[in-house]
Amino acid sequence: MPTDQYHEPAGDLSQEIRTFARMAASLQEEAEAIGWYEQRMSLERDPGARAIMEDAQEEEFKHFAMALEFLSRRKPKWRAVLQSVLFKEGDIVEHGEEGEEAEKKT
Repeated sequence: MPTDQYHEPAGDLSQEIRTFARMAASLQEEAEAIGWYEQRMSLERDPGARAIMEDAQEEEFKHFAMALEFLSRRKPKWRAVLQSVLFKEGDIVEHGEEGEEAEKKT
């Protein structure tokens, strides 16, 4: 079954890298779905329909978080950056700079 998620010949990639690529693609798809629901909800006037969309979007948030965690467990440098940036008050860009420094130490 052909796929365009690989930029190198799939047969030359290890199973670990193919799994990583699939999870990265899943992460992208979840982010895209979150955005689609956001757009739909911004226009939806029917409260029942909007509630269903909100529930569906919450599932996408969960899947996004799980895929991100899966990937970060396999890439210590990513985890170092994520821990420096996520869930912190203050300047996001400044935390990003701190994340780069943390990545270099990993």
